[in-house]
Amino acid sequence: MKKLLALAMICLATVTAQAQKTELTDDQKAVKKEMLEKYDANKDGKLDKDERAKMTKEDKAKWEKAFPKKKKTDDAAK
Repeated sequence: MKKLLALAMICLATVTAQAQKTELTDDQKAVKKEMLEKYDANKDGKLDKDERAKMTKEDKAKWEKAFPKKKKTDDAAK
């Protein structure tokens, strides 16, 4: 019974962490909306590689500030 409860708590913690991770801030939502309106040529709600390549330097900087890339650690590369 204790093992089942512990497993359930771990699952709940994982789901909660993932839900919090995917929520965007108001600033991120505004930048995403602006960039989609400007560059989403195929209107799929995502910026693919070709669409991102057409961004101006200013817009790329704004995007990267709102959505910083996660740095990989040496352990993750192994």
